Amino acid sequence: MQDRPRTVAAVGGWALVLVAGALVGRALYDDDPLVRIGNAPLVGTADLRLGAWALAAVAFAVVAVATGQRVASALRWPVLLGAATVAAATWIVLLALTDGPDALTAPLETRYEYLAAVDRVGSPGGFLRTFTELLPTYPTHVKGHPPGLVLLLAGMDAVGLGGAGWATVLVIAGGALAVPAALVAHRALAGERAARRAAPFLVLLPGAVWMGTSADALFTGVAAVGIALMAVAASGPAGRRADGCAIAAGLVLGTALHLSYGITPLGAIPLAIVLWRRAWRVLVLAAVGVGAVFAVFTSAGFWWFDGLAATRELYEAGVASRRPYLEFLLIDLAAFCLVVGPAAAVGLVRLRDRGTWILTGGAAVALSAAALSGLSRGETERIWLPFAPWIVLATCALGSSRRWLASAAALGLCVQLGARSPW
Repeated sequence: MQDRPRTVAAVGGWALVLVAGALVGRALYDDDPLVRIGNAPLVGTADLRLGAWALAAVAFAVVAVATGQRVASALRWPVLLGAATVAAATWIVLLALTDGPDALTAPLETRYEYLAAVDRVGSPGGFLRTFTELLPTYPTHVKGHPPGLVLLLAGMDAVGLGGAGWATVLVIAGGALAVPAALVAHRALAGERAARRAAPFLVLLPGAVWMGTSADALFTGVAAVGIALMAVAASGPAGRRADGCAIAAGLVLGTALHLSYGITPLGAIPLAIVLWRRAWRVLVLAAVGVGAVFAVFTSAGFWWFDGLAATRELYEAGVASRRPYLEFLLIDLAAFCLVVGPAAAVGLVRLRDRGTWILTGGAAVALSAAALSGLSRGETERIWLPFAPWIVLATCALGSSRRWLASAAALGLCVQLGARSPW
């Protein structure tokens, strides 16, 4: 009974932001369709589709809701991590398949995506040295990011793993990997019980709608692994294992920064971990790892800060010039509400565990920084995916409520079946 007022306020606030963002976005779109939020607050259009594949997604959701909490509490920890990864990948794939098998690869095959630039790589050194200079000539998504993913796809192509099929596997694997990574970090800071409670909500993340068809899913997974390594390094006893995890965390996070500039605000989470644990050695070693990645790219000819400046200039001159700053603060948050669902909002107002708050609070700070930067005006249903797992960890405060888990699954299905997205 004591939680009811907070619950009502959380759900009401979540719905209010969503509706307000949709109304403001609709008004902007009606005035200027080139703001490209035809299904405000989302990019795309409203389009109800029902088919045979939708039945498979619904069946999976029903089983996951009915058994998720029980399975998460019963499995041995290593088995749970594996099962959660497979379940998350299954949910991602089944949602994408509601539009048919071709829908898995089609979004990555457009002329706006990274694959369109693979043929231009040639030698990695030459590509990196000229990347910033030639940035205006690259496809849209390449313009908005560092060169890391194009290099990775070119490397895969060189060993016979090229094309949209393998790129889709990479993206889905990245999105699914975020689940066990978040669970490992959560266990390190808040204990195993809290992590087990959040596991089904991570699997049935409504934002899985965009996890199978957007490269941001890969960025989410890579960043989550880096944060998990940081949490393990800062939470265990000092020694070689902790030092190794700290250096590995830095290497992974440095790599993530060269995949997406949008990962930068997530640094608030590892910083919060270090401050709470007072793990100064871990911070130094992680910084060495990040610096090593920067040194490799810099020596090869790509200076990250120049790339960011060039990307910002192009962005401000492009679609951002049509997207007003203040209105999109609300629209962006409304889109993110669809990514995490009402259960996360309720979890946040009920959450009392300090360890979980280190992760969710850090993510909230990161989210605020991303919004205030003005570099994420629209499309945050995919751009802000890396923040989502850490906010969803707050659902550990909901206990074993199937009702809230069902709300997450239902929202994901409704968005997938009712909205057509470019990703």
